[in-house]
Amino acid sequence: MGIDLPLLWAIIILFSIMMYVVMDGFDLGIGILYPFFQDKSERDVMMNTVAPVWDGNETWLVLGGAGMLAAFPLAYSVVLSACYLPLSFMLMGLIFRGVAFEFRFKAREHERHVWDKAFICGSVAAAFFQGVTLGAYIQGMPVEGRSYAGGALDWLTPFSLFTGVGLVAAYALLGSTWLIMKTQGSLQARACRLTRVLVWLLLGVIAVISLWTPLIDPAIAARWFALPQLVWFLPVPLLVLGAGCLLLRSLRQGRQVAPFLCTLALVFLGYTGLGISVWPNIIPPSVSIWEASSPPQSQGFTLVGALFIIPVILMYTVWSYYVFRGKVLPEDGYH
Repeated sequence: MGIDLPLLWAIIILFSIMMYVVMDGFDLGIGILYPFFQDKSERDVMMNTVAPVWDGNETWLVLGGAGMLAAFPLAYSVVLSACYLPLSFMLMGLIFRGVAFEFRFKAREHERHVWDKAFICGSVAAAFFQGVTLGAYIQGMPVEGRSYAGGALDWLTPFSLFTGVGLVAAYALLGSTWLIMKTQGSLQARACRLTRVLVWLLLGVIAVISLWTPLIDPAIAARWFALPQLVWFLPVPLLVLGAGCLLLRSLRQGRQVAPFLCTLALVFLGYTGLGISVWPNIIPPSVSIWEASSPPQSQGFTLVGALFIIPVILMYTVWSYYVFRGKVLPEDGYH
Protein backbone atom coordinates (compact mmCIF):
# COMPACT_ATOMS: atom_id res chain seq x y z
CA MET A 1 0.00 0.00 0.00
CA GLY A 2 1.57 3.30 -1.12
CA ILE A 3 1.83 6.54 0.80
CA ASP A 4 -1.05 8.97 0.24
CA LEU A 5 1.12 11.98 -0.62
CA PRO A 6 -1.73 14.52 -0.98
CA LEU A 7 -3.04 13.57 2.46
CA LEU A 8 0.45 13.80 3.98
CA TRP A 9 1.03 17.21 2.41
CA ALA A 10 -2.38 18.42 3.58
CA ILE A 11 -1.41 17.48 7.15
CA ILE A 12 1.92 19.31 6.82
CA ILE A 13 0.23 22.47 5.50
CA LEU A 14 -2.51 22.38 8.14
CA PHE A 15 0.13 21.95 10.84
CA SER A 16 2.20 24.85 9.47
CA ILE A 17 -0.77 27.22 9.31
CA MET A 18 -1.86 26.23 12.80
CA MET A 19 1.63 26.88 14.15
CA TYR A 20 1.62 30.28 12.45
CA VAL A 21 -1.78 31.24 13.86
CA VAL A 22 -0.73 30.25 17.38
CA MET A 23 2.78 31.69 17.37
CA ASP A 24 2.40 34.82 15.28
CA GLY A 25 -1.09 35.37 16.69
CA PHE A 26 0.07 36.53 20.09
CA ASP A 27 2.68 38.95 18.76
CA LEU A 28 0.13 40.41 16.33
CA GLY A 29 -2.10 40.62 19.39
CA ILE A 30 0.54 42.72 21.17
CA GLY A 31 0.31 45.30 18.38
CA ILE A 32 -3.50 45.22 18.44
CA LEU A 33 -3.45 45.93 22.20
CA TYR A 34 -0.88 48.73 21.96
CA PRO A 35 -3.48 51.55 22.02
CA PHE A 36 -4.67 50.37 25.45
CA PHE A 37 -1.20 50.94 26.94
CA GLN A 38 0.06 54.52 26.71
CA ASP A 39 3.02 54.39 29.08
CA LYS A 40 6.35 54.21 27.22
CA SER A 41 7.95 51.74 29.63
CA GLU A 42 4.95 49.41 29.39
CA ARG A 43 5.07 49.54 25.60
CA ASP A 44 8.78 48.75 25.74
CA VAL A 45 8.09 45.71 27.89
CA MET A 46 5.31 44.56 25.57
CA MET A 47 7.63 44.83 22.59
CA ASN A 48 10.42 43.02 24.45
CA THR A 49 8.17 40.03 25.21
CA VAL A 50 8.01 39.18 21.50
CA ALA A 51 11.13 40.84 20.05
CA PRO A 52 13.35 37.71 20.36
CA VAL A 53 10.87 35.35 18.67
CA TRP A 54 8.57 37.22 16.28
CA ASP A 55 10.79 36.76 13.22
CA GLY A 56 10.94 33.00 13.66
CA ASN A 57 7.18 32.78 14.19
CA GLU A 58 6.56 33.92 10.62
CA THR A 59 8.63 31.03 9.26
CA TRP A 60 5.53 28.87 9.56
CA LEU A 61 3.57 31.14 7.22
CA VAL A 62 6.33 30.85 4.62
CA LEU A 63 6.40 27.07 5.04
CA GLY A 64 2.64 26.78 4.62
CA GLY A 65 2.59 28.95 1.51
CA ALA A 66 5.58 27.22 -0.07
CA GLY A 67 4.11 23.81 0.74
CA MET A 68 0.84 24.71 -0.96
CA LEU A 69 2.69 25.93 -4.05
CA ALA A 70 4.70 22.69 -4.25
CA ALA A 71 1.99 20.18 -3.37
CA PHE A 72 -1.25 21.87 -4.50
CA PRO A 73 -0.41 24.37 -7.26
CA LEU A 74 -4.04 24.59 -8.39
CA ALA A 75 -5.16 25.61 -4.90
CA TYR A 76 -2.30 28.08 -4.64
CA SER A 77 -3.22 29.77 -7.93
CA VAL A 78 -6.96 29.87 -7.20
CA VAL A 79 -6.65 31.19 -3.64
CA LEU A 80 -4.07 33.77 -4.70
CA SER A 81 -6.26 34.92 -7.61
CA ALA A 82 -9.41 35.07 -5.49
CA CYS A 83 -7.80 36.85 -2.55
CA TYR A 84 -5.07 38.86 -4.23
CA LEU A 85 -6.11 42.17 -2.65
CA PRO A 86 -6.61 41.03 0.97
CA LEU A 87 -3.39 39.00 0.85
CA SER A 88 -1.54 42.04 -0.52
CA PHE A 89 -2.95 44.21 2.27
CA MET A 90 -1.94 41.55 4.79
CA LEU A 91 1.64 41.53 3.50
CA MET A 92 1.76 45.33 3.60
CA GLY A 93 0.66 45.17 7.23
CA LEU A 94 3.37 42.63 8.04
CA ILE A 95 5.97 44.86 6.33
CA PHE A 96 4.92 47.96 8.30
CA ARG A 97 4.95 45.92 11.50
CA GLY A 98 8.38 44.42 10.79
CA VAL A 99 9.90 47.81 10.02
CA ALA A 100 8.38 49.23 13.21
CA PHE A 101 10.01 46.42 15.21
CA GLU A 102 13.43 47.37 13.91
CA PHE A 103 13.15 51.15 14.01
CA ARG A 104 11.08 51.86 17.11
CA PHE A 105 13.95 51.42 19.56
CA LYS A 106 16.34 53.37 17.32
CA ALA A 107 14.02 56.36 16.80
CA ARG A 108 14.39 59.63 18.62
CA GLU A 109 11.88 60.28 21.40
CA HIS A 110 9.74 62.70 19.37
CA GLU A 111 9.66 60.24 16.42
CA ARG A 112 8.80 57.06 18.30
CA HIS A 113 5.07 57.67 18.05
CA VAL A 114 5.32 57.24 14.27
CA TRP A 115 6.69 53.72 14.65
CA ASP A 116 4.17 52.93 17.39
CA LYS A 117 1.39 53.82 14.97
CA ALA A 118 3.03 51.74 12.22
CA PHE A 119 3.22 48.81 14.64
CA ILE A 120 -0.45 49.17 15.60
CA CYS A 121 -1.77 49.66 12.05
CA GLY A 122 0.41 46.89 10.64
CA SER A 123 -0.70 44.42 13.31
CA VAL A 124 -4.40 45.24 12.95
CA ALA A 125 -4.24 45.17 9.14
CA ALA A 126 -2.37 41.85 9.03
CA ALA A 127 -4.80 40.19 11.45
CA PHE A 128 -7.92 41.67 9.83
CA PHE A 129 -7.02 40.70 6.27
CA GLN A 130 -5.96 37.22 7.34
CA GLY A 131 -9.48 36.87 8.73
CA VAL A 132 -11.02 38.31 5.57
CA THR A 133 -9.09 35.77 3.49
CA LEU A 134 -10.28 33.00 5.80
CA GLY A 135 -13.89 34.14 5.41
CA ALA A 136 -13.58 34.26 1.62
CA TYR A 137 -12.04 30.78 1.67
CA ILE A 138 -14.89 29.32 3.74
CA GLN A 139 -17.49 30.86 1.40
CA GLY A 140 -15.94 29.03 -1.53
CA MET A 141 -14.16 29.94 -4.74
CA PRO A 142 -15.62 29.09 -8.17
CA VAL A 143 -13.30 27.09 -10.42
CA GLU A 144 -13.76 26.42 -14.13
CA GLY A 145 -11.27 24.10 -15.75
CA ARG A 146 -8.20 24.78 -13.66
CA SER A 147 -8.65 28.53 -13.17
CA TYR A 148 -10.42 30.87 -10.77
CA ALA A 149 -13.76 31.88 -12.30
CA GLY A 150 -14.84 34.60 -9.87
CA GLY A 151 -14.36 38.35 -9.67
CA ALA A 152 -11.63 40.45 -8.10
CA LEU A 153 -13.93 41.61 -5.28
CA ASP A 154 -15.82 38.40 -4.53
CA TRP A 155 -13.93 38.23 -1.23
CA LEU A 156 -15.60 41.46 -0.06
CA THR A 157 -18.70 40.17 1.76
CA PRO A 158 -20.28 40.77 5.19
CA PHE A 159 -19.22 37.28 6.28
CA SER A 160 -15.56 37.76 5.32
CA LEU A 161 -15.44 41.19 6.97
CA PHE A 162 -16.92 39.70 10.14
CA THR A 163 -14.37 36.88 10.19
CA GLY A 164 -11.70 39.58 9.82
CA VAL A 165 -12.98 41.29 12.97
CA GLY A 166 -13.24 37.90 14.67
CA LEU A 167 -9.60 37.04 13.99
CA VAL A 168 -8.53 40.45 15.33
CA ALA A 169 -10.39 39.58 18.56
CA ALA A 170 -8.77 36.12 18.70
CA TYR A 171 -5.27 37.54 18.23
CA ALA A 172 -5.94 40.26 20.81
CA LEU A 173 -6.93 37.56 23.32
CA LEU A 174 -3.77 35.60 22.54
CA GLY A 175 -1.77 38.80 23.07
CA SER A 176 -3.41 39.71 26.38
CA THR A 177 -2.97 36.23 27.84
CA TRP A 178 0.64 36.22 26.60
CA LEU A 179 1.19 39.46 28.55
CA ILE A 180 -0.34 37.89 31.66
CA MET A 181 2.21 35.08 31.38
CA LYS A 182 5.23 37.24 30.54
CA THR A 183 4.77 40.42 32.63
CA GLN A 184 3.87 41.55 36.11
CA GLY A 185 2.61 44.56 38.05
CA SER A 186 0.27 47.15 36.55
CA LEU A 187 0.81 45.95 33.00
CA GLN A 188 -0.22 42.42 33.93
CA ALA A 189 -3.25 43.72 35.87
CA ARG A 190 -4.46 45.73 32.88
CA ALA A 191 -3.92 42.72 30.61
CA CYS A 192 -6.14 40.69 32.96
CA ARG A 193 -8.91 43.28 32.73
CA LEU A 194 -8.69 43.33 28.94
CA THR A 195 -8.70 39.54 28.83
CA ARG A 196 -12.02 39.33 30.71
CA VAL A 197 -13.66 41.50 28.03
CA LEU A 198 -11.95 39.76 25.13
CA VAL A 199 -13.03 36.29 26.28
CA TRP A 200 -16.69 37.22 26.00
CA LEU A 201 -16.07 39.03 22.72
CA LEU A 202 -14.37 36.00 21.18
CA LEU A 203 -17.04 33.58 22.44
CA GLY A 204 -19.68 35.82 20.86
CA VAL A 205 -17.75 35.89 17.58
CA ILE A 206 -17.40 32.09 17.60
CA ALA A 207 -21.15 31.72 18.22
CA VAL A 208 -22.08 34.07 15.35
CA ILE A 209 -19.66 32.43 12.88
CA SER A 210 -20.85 28.96 13.93
CA LEU A 211 -24.46 29.93 13.15
CA TRP A 212 -23.58 31.88 10.00
CA THR A 213 -21.26 29.34 8.36
CA PRO A 214 -23.84 26.61 7.56
CA LEU A 215 -26.21 29.28 6.27
CA ILE A 216 -23.82 30.53 3.57
CA ASP A 217 -23.23 27.10 2.07
CA PRO A 218 -25.73 24.19 2.15
CA ALA A 219 -22.83 21.79 1.51
CA ILE A 220 -21.22 22.85 4.79
CA ALA A 221 -24.53 22.40 6.62
CA ALA A 222 -24.88 18.91 5.17
CA ARG A 223 -21.30 18.10 6.11
CA TRP A 224 -21.78 19.28 9.71
CA PHE A 225 -24.94 17.30 10.34
CA ALA A 226 -24.14 14.14 8.39
CA LEU A 227 -22.38 11.10 9.77
CA PRO A 228 -19.53 10.59 10.55
CA GLN A 229 -18.70 14.34 10.60
CA LEU A 230 -21.44 14.99 13.17
CA VAL A 231 -19.68 12.66 15.61
CA TRP A 232 -16.45 14.68 15.23
CA PHE A 233 -18.16 18.07 15.31
CA LEU A 234 -20.59 17.53 18.21
CA PRO A 235 -17.99 17.85 21.01
CA VAL A 236 -16.51 21.07 19.57
CA PRO A 237 -19.15 23.56 20.90
CA LEU A 238 -19.05 21.93 24.34
CA LEU A 239 -15.25 22.05 24.40
CA VAL A 240 -15.33 25.74 23.37
CA LEU A 241 -17.63 26.57 26.29
CA GLY A 242 -15.46 24.49 28.60
CA ALA A 243 -12.27 26.24 27.51
CA GLY A 244 -13.93 29.65 27.92
CA CYS A 245 -15.12 28.80 31.44
CA LEU A 246 -11.68 27.48 32.40
CA LEU A 247 -10.09 30.66 31.05
CA LEU A 248 -12.37 32.90 33.14
CA ARG A 249 -11.83 30.70 36.19
CA SER A 250 -8.05 30.84 35.80
CA LEU A 251 -8.24 34.65 35.69
CA ARG A 252 -10.24 34.73 38.93
CA GLN A 253 -7.69 32.44 40.56
CA GLY A 254 -4.77 34.63 39.46
CA ARG A 255 -3.16 31.96 37.28
CA GLN A 256 -0.53 33.21 34.87
CA VAL A 257 0.07 30.38 32.39
CA ALA A 258 -3.37 28.75 32.30
CA PRO A 259 -5.15 31.67 30.54
CA PHE A 260 -2.75 31.46 27.61
CA LEU A 261 -3.14 27.67 27.37
CA CYS A 262 -6.95 27.99 27.46
CA THR A 263 -6.80 30.58 24.68
CA LEU A 264 -4.66 28.22 22.62
CA ALA A 265 -7.35 25.58 23.16
CA LEU A 266 -10.04 27.99 21.90
CA VAL A 267 -8.01 28.78 18.79
CA PHE A 268 -7.32 25.09 18.15
CA LEU A 269 -11.02 24.23 18.49
CA GLY A 270 -11.94 26.98 16.04
CA TYR A 271 -9.35 25.64 13.63
CA THR A 272 -10.77 22.14 14.07
CA GLY A 273 -14.26 23.41 13.25
CA LEU A 274 -12.91 24.97 10.06
CA GLY A 275 -11.25 21.69 9.09
CA ILE A 276 -14.46 19.74 9.60
CA SER A 277 -16.35 22.31 7.51
CA VAL A 278 -14.21 22.04 4.37
CA TRP A 279 -12.50 18.62 4.53
CA PRO A 280 -11.46 17.00 2.23
CA ASN A 281 -11.72 20.00 -0.10
CA ILE A 282 -8.74 22.30 -0.43
CA ILE A 283 -10.70 24.70 -2.67
CA PRO A 284 -14.22 24.94 -1.28
CA PRO A 285 -16.81 24.01 -2.22
CA SER A 286 -15.84 21.08 -4.46
CA VAL A 287 -12.11 20.63 -5.30
CA SER A 288 -10.51 17.97 -3.10
CA ILE A 289 -6.87 17.66 -2.07
CA TRP A 290 -6.44 14.78 -4.52
CA GLU A 291 -7.90 16.73 -7.46
CA ALA A 292 -5.70 19.77 -6.76
CA SER A 293 -2.45 17.92 -6.08
CA SER A 294 0.70 18.14 -8.13
CA PRO A 295 2.27 15.00 -9.72
CA PRO A 296 3.48 12.37 -7.23
CA GLN A 297 7.07 12.92 -8.35
CA SER A 298 6.89 16.61 -7.40
CA GLN A 299 5.24 15.89 -4.05
CA GLY A 300 7.74 13.16 -3.22
CA PHE A 301 10.74 15.32 -4.13
CA THR A 302 9.59 18.31 -2.06
CA LEU A 303 8.55 16.04 0.80
CA VAL A 304 12.19 15.08 1.32
CA GLY A 305 13.10 18.72 1.87
CA ALA A 306 10.09 19.32 4.11
CA LEU A 307 10.88 16.36 6.35
CA PHE A 308 14.39 17.75 6.77
CA ILE A 309 13.49 21.39 7.39
CA ILE A 310 10.48 20.95 9.70
CA PRO A 311 12.48 19.32 12.55
CA VAL A 312 15.10 22.09 12.18
CA ILE A 313 12.41 24.78 12.51
CA LEU A 314 10.88 23.00 15.49
CA MET A 315 14.27 22.70 17.21
CA TYR A 316 15.24 26.35 16.87
CA THR A 317 11.70 27.41 17.85
CA VAL A 318 11.81 25.37 21.04
CA TRP A 319 15.35 26.59 21.78
CA SER A 320 14.48 30.27 21.29
CA TYR A 321 11.45 30.05 23.57
CA TYR A 322 13.51 28.19 26.14
CA VAL A 323 16.30 30.77 26.11
CA PHE A 324 13.86 33.68 26.44
CA ARG A 325 11.59 32.07 29.00
CA GLY A 326 10.53 33.89 32.15
CA LYS A 327 9.18 37.34 32.93
CA VAL A 328 10.14 40.50 31.06
CA LEU A 329 10.89 43.45 33.33
CA PRO A 330 11.36 47.14 32.45
CA GLU A 331 14.80 47.37 34.03
CA ASP A 332 16.90 44.67 32.44
CA GLY A 333 14.88 42.30 30.31
CA TYR A 334 14.19 38.62 31.01
CA HIS A 335 14.15 37.02 34.46
